[in-house]
Amino acid sequence: MPSFSRVLLGLFCLLVAVLLLAPTLVVIPMSFNGNKSLAFPPVGFSWQWYENFLRNPDWTTSFSNSLVIALIVAVVATVIGTLAAFGITRTAARTGGILRALLITPMVVPGVVLAIGIYAVYLDTHLVGTVTGFVLAHTMLAIPFVLIAVQASLEVFDRRLETAAASLGAGRLTVFRTVTLPLILPGILSGALFAFITSFDEIIVALFITSPYLKTLPVQIYTSITRDADPTVAAVGTLLFFATSLIIIAGLLFGMHRGRTRP
Repeated sequence: MPSFSRVLLGLFCLLVAVLLLAPTLVVIPMSFNGNKSLAFPPVGFSWQWYENFLRNPDWTTSFSNSLVIALIVAVVATVIGTLAAFGITRTAARTGGILRALLITPMVVPGVVLAIGIYAVYLDTHLVGTVTGFVLAHTMLAIPFVLIAVQASLEVFDRRLETAAASLGAGRLTVFRTVTLPLILPGILSGALFAFITSFDEIIVALFITSPYLKTLPVQIYTSITRDADPTVAAVGTLLFFATSLIIIAGLLFGMHRGRTRP
């Protein structure tokens, strides 16, 4: 029989989970609202807001813009963040600590401050409202997440494996490809996922550098909420919730599979 303390701890964890999920779960019934404004509990039942998301060019274009930008940012930030993590772990402790503090600065600086600085630079370089501008700004915000994830994997990595492979005649590239990369791959994938989500969900900087010709999905959601409280927002939120859940489940299954196959 489980002890009273374990039961109490389990109930507390369940309560925290409910508090975290409740705002998200409320969005789901709101997305089927029959009225033309957000309401809870919903009035009637209708699929019209999902149809509006799929047929309205404002929503489809902003979604495709966010998807393209987030994919590019995920690739670029993962490459840069992984290389930075390798460089930091291979340098002296004091130098590595300073470099790490500098690289994670975008995480601790208020988003509005970063947005104002980026906007001021983009005005002179004509990057406002461009894909390049979004990619550069979001990459800067995403690199710290990749750095932390990859560095965490490198800190528990046994470098004697690299030494052993090198002693057998393997070159540096071969050692990295056959020894290092497979062992730190979960950290790299986690960093790539965080980079993708950071770019896809980013709103503060996007509001400053957007234009009528290039809007991301968060900007479109903000515009819809402030203009007419369109229930399409709830439909989009529901779709993103289920998509995120599937990604998390896939990641957990991938981790479990690697755990079983690892010797």
